[in-house]
Amino acid sequence: MKTKKASLITKIVILSLLIYTATSLLGLQGQIQSAQQELNTLKTQVAEQNQRNAELSDAVEHSDDPDVIESVARSKGYVAPGEKIFVDVAE
Repeated sequence: MKTKKASLITKIVILSLLIYTATSLLGLQGQIQSAQQELNTLKTQVAEQNQRNAELSDAVEHSDDPDVIESVARSKGYVAPGEKIFVDVAE
């Protein structure tokens, strides 16, 4: 039984389809890598925001704590009654 040989046009069409498929796959691979990098960046941002939210939530929950109130007041320059303030004028 004899088999037909593929014509030149058929070979060219198949070769061009293979080249097109390979270039498409490479392009998609690049898009996947870009999307993966963006996903990693967004995951990092979400983790940072969750940590910040936890800190703020903790601050809200402990806002009635006298130690927290005193620390905030001192950071704003307030002093307790009877305390003396010493200012370093050497600077």
